[in-house]
Amino acid sequence: MCKDLRGLMKLWFKRIIVALLVIFVGLQFIPVNQTNPPERGQPPAPPAVLTVLRRACYDCHSNETVWPWYSRIAPASLLLANDVNEGRKEVNFSTWENYDEQRRRRKFREIAKEVDRDSMPPVYFVLLHPEAKLSAADRELVIKWAQRH
Repeated sequence: MCKDLRGLMKLWFKRIIVALLVIFVGLQFIPVNQTNPPERGQPPAPPAVLTVLRRACYDCHSNETVWPWYSRIAPASLLLANDVNEGRKEVNFSTWENYDEQRRRRKFREIAKEVDRDSMPPVYFVLLHPEAKLSAADRELVIKWAQRH
């Protein structure tokens, strides 16, 4: 009886592995838009603030996304494209000049709040991009800049 149970478990294990492989291969055929629109711009910020924003924020919050090699492999491609699309929808520094004054003020408040909470950049992004981690000085610089507006 025990041998039959082991044999059955091995069979199901193999079936699960094959199913996961089929799903993985199938995911590779889902098209993912990983383009950077041509529009370029930047918020009104001093060079020190722009340096921090470019290092820690622009990959998701601008049209200057650097798409890493793993962004071409599903499911990472799907997750990254979704994060970039959501980030650009929330605030896009490349289209900052197109925002009306009310929206800019709101975005400045949100930036200060998110950076102060240490919510941005997200932990999972920093794990893959340690250079994006904001130091205490970086955070203070961005928060003060955002609060001045």
